[in-house]
Amino acid sequence: LCIRCLAQYAKSTINGPQHLAQYALSVSLSRALHTREYLLKVVKEIKAKGVKNNKREYLIVQDCVNQITDSVEQLSQAIKELRRLNQRGSTINDDMLWHISNVETWVSTALTDASSCVYSFPGHRMSKRAASIKVKAMNVAEVTSNALALFHRYASKYRQAEARTIKKP
Repeated sequence: LCIRCLAQYAKSTINGPQHLAQYALSVSLSRALHTREYLLKVVKEIKAKGVKNNKREYLIVQDCVNQITDSVEQLSQAIKELRRLNQRGSTINDDMLWHISNVETWVSTALTDASSCVYSFPGHRMSKRAASIKVKAMNVAEVTSNALALFHRYASKYRQAEARTIKKP
């Protein structure tokens, strides 16, 4: 399912776990950027109608803007870090494992921020706009979760190789 979904975004054939992780992170970043753009539009609409009339909604949306903006920054960092990791070659060393850990940290944090936006809208009774925001943030969280899982799959070969080198006397 993930490969079929990601294939529509790929400009070329997806060649293995490395490319899959790269595309997944790119899709996640794209969704986060579109969601942030939508949220900024909503904030402008609320301001135009007057914040006093919708103060609670304004604060929730503004908080989501901050969280999704953080997700955008973190996913951008993860993509840069993955590029650095890919430039290192295939030699397993502490530097490579450090880059792997950095990507995992950035993506996990982006996922937490997107999820926090989703949880800002509790319950089932909400305006269409609030429901739309929740769905968009949930989509960011879902594709980011998939990207993290696909990156773990990619990184697992390095962790397995490291485990084998540690066991050797």
